[in-house]
Amino acid sequence: MQPVVRALAVLRSLAPTPNGLTLAQLAGSLDVPVGSMHRLLAVLEREEFVTRSPSNRRYFLGPGARQLAEESSRMNALLVTPHPALTGAADASGETVFLTELVGDRAVCVSLVESVHALRMFVRIGQDLPLHAAAAARTLLAYATEDHVRRLLGSRPLHAYTDDTLTDVDAVVGHLAVVRERGYDVCDDELDRGVWAVSMPVRTSTGRVAASVTLAAPAYRVADVAERDRMRGLVRDAADAMSADLGHLSGRQEKRATTSAVRPRSSSS
Repeated sequence: MQPVVRALAVLRSLAPTPNGLTLAQLAGSLDVPVGSMHRLLAVLEREEFVTRSPSNRRYFLGPGARQLAEESSRMNALLVTPHPALTGAADASGETVFLTELVGDRAVCVSLVESVHALRMFVRIGQDLPLHAAAAARTLLAYATEDHVRRLLGSRPLHAYTDDTLTDVDAVVGHLAVVRERGYDVCDDELDRGVWAVSMPVRTSTGRVAASVTLAAPAYRVADVAERDRMRGLVRDAADAMSADLGHLSGRQEKRATTSAVRPRSSSS
């Protein structure tokens, strides 16, 4: 029973630790010999209950552990209740809208509202999004330092999912500059053929990007330019609403607040 108890203790230690833990930290905190902990982590990593960052060698909770939580939840398998802004964007568009966060060195879908259509995009809670090819992931990377981005991209193969996938680190870094300049990312035939997606950042009160909101749809349903503009507007509104709940003022909100603050008082006669 001891290996089972130790494995559960490792998962409990990693679950509330977004920055991960090293082998030495886990061994020390759980009072387990380093050699024994290394063997235990190797098994957990093989079974995907933990993952190890190739850049800093820290361990994080893996997709296998998330899958257990997902399958024991309600029928549509949401790990967290979707923010009303996600639900609102999904209702207004009829398409799949999801929230993505960086978990260690991975971009992970953490909340999801599925499309009402029978033909929908396959995204699930706990799914890793490829850093170089998914709009949801690139929106997060766009606001990280270039050195950090290059370390992440250089630590894994950049697979070509379609003929349009960016597979060169320099090309991806260049694209991230475009994302920052326009404030959103678009993935069109780059990850899945015939799929269009738009993603925008969710910011905290300090301006830090905490997550991305993404809408994904079959390209034929959003082929019209005006419809794509409408989808971008829905995603922008959702991102602004979620950012506001974290204390951040968007440019539009800041302008309204400033206008209100400097509005002259009416003179009394």
